[in-house]
Amino acid sequence: MKRLFAIIALILVGSIYMTADELTDKSGEKIGFVYNVDFEMNFDNREYYPSAFSSSMTIFGARLTPSIGLSFIQKDGTSHRIMAGVDVMKDFGASPISEALAGGKTDETSSNLNNLALFREITLYYHLEKRFGDTDMSLYAGVFPRRTMEGSYSQAFFSDSLRFYDNNLEGLLVKFRLPKARFEVGCDWMGQFGHARRERFMIFSSGGGKVAPMLSFGYSGYLLHFANSGQVGGVIDNILLNPYARLDIGERTGLQNLSFTLGYLQALQHNRKQVGYYVYPGGIHLDIEVRKWDVAIKNMTYYGTDLMPYYDSLDAGGNKYGTELYFGDPFYRVFDDSTTGAGLYDRLEICYEPSIGKHVRMRIAAIFHMHNFCYSGCQQVVGLTASF
Repeated sequence: MKRLFAIIALILVGSIYMTADELTDKSGEKIGFVYNVDFEMNFDNREYYPSAFSSSMTIFGARLTPSIGLSFIQKDGTSHRIMAGVDVMKDFGASPISEALAGGKTDETSSNLNNLALFREITLYYHLEKRFGDTDMSLYAGVFPRRTMEGSYSQAFFSDSLRFYDNNLEGLLVKFRLPKARFEVGCDWMGQFGHARRERFMIFSSGGGKVAPMLSFGYSGYLLHFANSGQVGGVIDNILLNPYARLDIGERTGLQNLSFTLGYLQALQHNRKQVGYYVYPGGIHLDIEVRKWDVAIKNMTYYGTDLMPYYDSLDAGGNKYGTELYFGDPFYRVFDDSTTGAGLYDRLEICYEPSIGKHVRMRIAAIFHMHNFCYSGCQQVVGLTASF
């Protein structure tokens, strides 16, 4: 393991001095070494009392994801890259404690918490960039960073904690960028069938485009196939769709952004073995954002039914579905008890998001959650990202 990381470090250092312009084959096409280095620090203090939607906790950690690879650029500008890297992540304070304090050997006494356990995942992928007329196409295949997704997905699709802890996709992503529109479609294979591991995969897509200078239409959606394992039978199909219209009048007002996004969240969920029919939770989704001098006020309102009806249910093996089946913010359950019917969820965020030079961004935010006009908790967030 030490030799592997030493080799990766040497190649990374060497690649700094060798760009794709420095090597050219006989046909005039460029070959060279390339690298990417991304860093992220995230502080997220969650005080959710008196809400019972999610546990209060503090997420505080950092991630470094260096990668190196080979670049091949054709005469027509088509770019091919083959990349390999490592995802290194540390939860601050998650260091080993003494066996005397723990009362014997436990997961908290392992010395791996300070070294090998920090290496979460190896990334390896192929990346294609090609232009067709006025359309740019981008393709990723392999194990690659989640940040490559550019779609507009609400918190109902992917929560903040999922984005931080599940940093990579395993599968395929294709993106198209046109002068006034963009689209993406991908597949994330999250679980290979095993004795105790369920087969799970997600097909997702997002897109949209301008139909007038200030008006655009778009959509987001996914289909999650949550299948059986060797121990537990049963399959759930979890589909979520979000068509929307967005009006952005920021340019007319002198603001960085003043936008109104009205959409509809529609879920279709089929628990084949335990229920036997589809359920159709859904509701109206309204986002309003005002931004000036990198200070933003964002308010999201959802009025509808519980988007996660099986969240607290148990599968045939007695396991709670929870976050294995649902990837969005659990606040979209609307009610934190057995109440059914339509309800209101409101999320207010006040944030400051400055750029520090070309490659570094900060985010300082306070987020407040309300359900049916009752306070459900808040978050204090400080984040920093750097990409080179």
